[in-house]
Amino acid sequence: MDQLKSWIGQLLRPGGLIFRSAPAPPATLKKFTKGPEGRNPLMIQFFEWDSKGEAIKSWWRVFEDALPELEELGCTQVWLPPPNKAMIPEGRGYDAYDLWDLGEFEQRGATATRWGTKTEFISAVQAAKDRGIEIIIDAVLNHKMGGDEKETVQAVEVDPLNRNREIGRQVDIEAWSSFTFKGRNGKYSDMVWTSDHFTGTDFDAKTRKNAIFRITGPGKHEGWSQRVDNELGNYDYLLGMDIDHRHPEVQKDIKDWGSWVINETGASGGFRLDAIKHMDSQFLCEFLRSTRETLGRSDLLAVGEYWTSNANLLRERMSKFMGELAFFDVPLHHTLHDASQRGRRFDLRRILRNSLMRLCPDDAVTFVDNHDTVIGQTLESWVGASFKPLAYALILLREEGYPCVFYNDLFKPDTPEVAATLRKFLFVRRNIAYGATRDYFFDRNCIAWVRHGDKEHNPGGCIVMLNNGTTRAKTTRVQVSEGNTGKTYINYMKPSEKVTTDHRGFCQVTCPPSGVAVWIPAGVGVPRDSQ
Repeated sequence: MDQLKSWIGQLLRPGGLIFRSAPAPPATLKKFTKGPEGRNPLMIQFFEWDSKGEAIKSWWRVFEDALPELEELGCTQVWLPPPNKAMIPEGRGYDAYDLWDLGEFEQRGATATRWGTKTEFISAVQAAKDRGIEIIIDAVLNHKMGGDEKETVQAVEVDPLNRNREIGRQVDIEAWSSFTFKGRNGKYSDMVWTSDHFTGTDFDAKTRKNAIFRITGPGKHEGWSQRVDNELGNYDYLLGMDIDHRHPEVQKDIKDWGSWVINETGASGGFRLDAIKHMDSQFLCEFLRSTRETLGRSDLLAVGEYWTSNANLLRERMSKFMGELAFFDVPLHHTLHDASQRGRRFDLRRILRNSLMRLCPDDAVTFVDNHDTVIGQTLESWVGASFKPLAYALILLREEGYPCVFYNDLFKPDTPEVAATLRKFLFVRRNIAYGATRDYFFDRNCIAWVRHGDKEHNPGGCIVMLNNGTTRAKTTRVQVSEGNTGKTYINYMKPSEKVTTDHRGFCQVTCPPSGVAVWIPAGVGVPRDSQ
């Protein structure tokens, strides 16, 4: 019976015969992510929407001071906020004004960005590198905001729900489409941006009208790019002055910036690419190839932000990027949010069904929450505190995907228990959770998996259980790897609980209601505060 259950479990596991589908995209992450000494890699997003430095300390210095702790937690890469000059001094950088100004020039009312100066940024990047931590640049390449001068341009208003449908005649509007960057005075790049370099805008300064306008002639205007998401007919336009990535001058400037920003700052981790469902996919591929070739860095990571809750649709969209970048597993995030809302009514056996983690794990950057999903944001979909430990156990303690931990959950958690539990999981990920995975997804409210370990880190592996039931503990019979018969395992979340495997490596493990159990070999050194 145990062998039958194990065989059925292999069929049901993500990637097993029942779930197997068409070939996945190229294995992007295997090529790009490596932890020191073969350890599991880990990304941490070190900011949230309202992050800001203190009166005497910039955010870059706050980050630099946190590096010893991040290293101890097993962090190998950090995703930092956009370092570029924003439209306003308090802007986060997503309101991108000048990519070439990293807090060096007096522009848009300040020299430093919200996050600090260029000098402070470079110092923080070097300090991270000294600890074996790579920095990922958040690249906002879709649009510009805060133009220096207005231009009269010809444009036509389009239906916001169908961007291919014109709802007015061609008229002259005034757009903030001239970007002269006088404060930088041509340093690093002498390109001056005009209306020729954009496809659309959302404001006519002449009539003070807010609407979506597609810029027409004269000039090299080809309309919306067709190599974008087809939501709303054509989703090329998002906000601000929408960049035309087909324009030769635009292509050269952005490609030059890609290699420059990494050489200039030392941020060798790669790019997080913002809002790529709105960008010309062909140009993005060319941008990444050009940057990697110029730097001689074929291992330069790139991960794209592409918001959709449909994993099969996202997987299809991924094929247009030809394996040049990984993707955040947005569908899995939405499933985690749904599970946190539905409680015990959610069937945990289905938790991976709609996810890149299942469909193409080597292209999936998994996350529980980020700055866009917090309460009050447009994409609000916050995973509740009671389910958050289960969600993090799923992305941190399995072999599929590359997990990204959100700043708030470590440093500004909903409850102290969330951060404390997360730190325990990070210890297990760094030191114990290695080897192949065997799933035991038999109970709608309780699932488990075994990590079989490896010789380099922990041959004993571990057993992880999730229980979203609210009334009682659950018990599951599992089998660990060969060579671990007669071995004692303790529940790391409650070390007084112990089990011993039988002569075939089987044992009965339990998990409390609304909780997580992580069974690890007895004798494995754990931090004192975990006892």
